[in-house]
Amino acid sequence: MREKINTLLSEVEGFKAENKEQLENFRISLLGSKGKIKGLFADFKNVPNEEKKEVGQLINDLKDKAQDKFDEFKAQIEGAGVNFNNNEQDLSRTPFPLEVGSRHPISIVRNEIIDIFSRIGFTVSEGPEIEDDWHNFSALNFPPEHPARDMQDTFFVKSESGDIALRTHTSSVQVRIMENSKPPIRTLSPGRVYRNEAISARAHCFFHQVEGLYIAEDVSFADLKQTLLYFAKEMFGEETEIRLRPSYFPFTEPSAEMDVSCSVCSGKGCNVCKYTGFLEILGCGMVDPNVLENCGIDSKKYTGFAFGMGIERIAMLKYKVNDLRLYSEGDIRFLEQFKSAL
Repeated sequence: MREKINTLLSEVEGFKAENKEQLENFRISLLGSKGKIKGLFADFKNVPNEEKKEVGQLINDLKDKAQDKFDEFKAQIEGAGVNFNNNEQDLSRTPFPLEVGSRHPISIVRNEIIDIFSRIGFTVSEGPEIEDDWHNFSALNFPPEHPARDMQDTFFVKSESGDIALRTHTSSVQVRIMENSKPPIRTLSPGRVYRNEAISARAHCFFHQVEGLYIAEDVSFADLKQTLLYFAKEMFGEETEIRLRPSYFPFTEPSAEMDVSCSVCSGKGCNVCKYTGFLEILGCGMVDPNVLENCGIDSKKYTGFAFGMGIERIAMLKYKVNDLRLYSEGDIRFLEQFKSAL
């Protein structure tokens, strides 16, 4: 019996498998229900009683070594398809598929607006969301009695240095740029702004703006119009038309509001555009000389234009979203619709 066990032990220790077929033959030959090790257990009854304990231990050790040898080569053969040296698999990846996320629609539209204006020389500038009166109001030609200074429109915060506020527009960034730069200036100021308004489908207490500023010698209203026409066609399509309507803003003179032809009805008239064929998207105008002087720029030498638009408004038109609140509620069912826009 010991001789048979030693012979099988040598067979196990010397075994090598190069494929699944050889490994399976090894398993059947030694570990199968009719294998050689099973045969040893069958002959065990013929072993003298005083030797049963020792022989039984030898048989169990043989079986364990045969099983270990089988498991070792099985793991090698099953892993042979992976070439670790050539880095054909990323071992840091998770073993299960992950859902692909999506950018927020506000981020998508913001980046698209920045990209459009960057093609014609506009750079991006940013500033603080908490502002003092000078940068948020006074430098922009807001008179002391202007209604935008009233608590119904602005979130004011009391401080030791006086009233400060959550900025109501990113024009405050433009003031900082004009104070610290010399013309020519061509900058775009995207960011979050705050208004003390009731939240509804068409209004919110915070939203996002992009404001543009161009100051140089001999800048005209025609330059403003051509810049905005270029933007409208790039954003909404080559067939888009614009119209400028006279308006009023404290920091521009003359001022205008710009409409674009309705993308829903192609300018024919529908309930979205209130049957006018056009939708308002931004305000604009020539920078008021007082604003230039407030920021240390010679208004007799330089002129400029400015414009501002709400990113949510552009996103509503682009994606036909009918409720502003959807942008900030974090509903994954809404956000998943923008995966294709990545």
